[in-house]
Amino acid sequence: MNYEDDSLLIQDYLRGNENALETLIEKYKGRIYSFIYSKVLDKDVTEDIFQDTFIKVILTLKGGRYNEEGKFLPWVMRIAHNLTIDYFRSNKRMPTVSETVGYNEEYNIFDFIGISDECSETKIIKSQIENDLRNLVTQLPEDQREVLELRIFKELSFKEIAEETDVSINTALGRMRYAIINLRKVIENNNIILTVD
Repeated sequence: MNYEDDSLLIQDYLRGNENALETLIEKYKGRIYSFIYSKVLDKDVTEDIFQDTFIKVILTLKGGRYNEEGKFLPWVMRIAHNLTIDYFRSNKRMPTVSETVGYNEEYNIFDFIGISDECSETKIIKSQIENDLRNLVTQLPEDQREVLELRIFKELSFKEIAEETDVSINTALGRMRYAIINLRKVIENNNIILTVD
C-alpha cells in the first residue's frame, strides 16, 4: 500500500482526471467489497453500499473536505463501515451502535434523507435542503435524474432501479455516478451550500 501514490492520484482527480479515481477504485475495490460483504452477506446489498461509499467519496473530494493526508484506504473503509451500520439500522436488523458516531464527518446532501429524532427546527432546515436538492436534480439529464431520484428519494436498490428503468445494473450504476458528478457541478456553479451547522 503506497499512501504517496494515493495522494497523487487524488490530486490528479481533483484537477479533473476522472481516470485517477477509477484507478483508486480498481486498486481497492476487492478489499472494500469483501469487507462490506463479510458484514451483510448479500451481493445486491453489498453492491449498493459499495456504490454509495464511492458516491460519498466523490462528494467529499469534490467538496474539498478530504484531509486524510493520503491515507485513502482507511478513510474509505470507515465510510463503508458507517454505511453498513446505516443499512442495519434502517432495516432494524441490529441495535443502534453509538460507537460509530465519532468521526466528525460533515453532513453531505445524502445525509438529509430519512433522518429522524431531530428537533423541529433542524427538521425544517433539512426539509428545505431536500426541496432545494430536488430542484437542483431537475437540471440533470433525464436518464441521470431518473436513477438519482429512484435511489435517493425512493430508496430503491440498484437492482430495482435497473429493473424499473429496463437497463443493466452497470448502466444504472454509471448513470448514478455521472448524476452525482454533474449534480456537484451544478451545486458548485451556483455557489450553493447544502449543510446544517
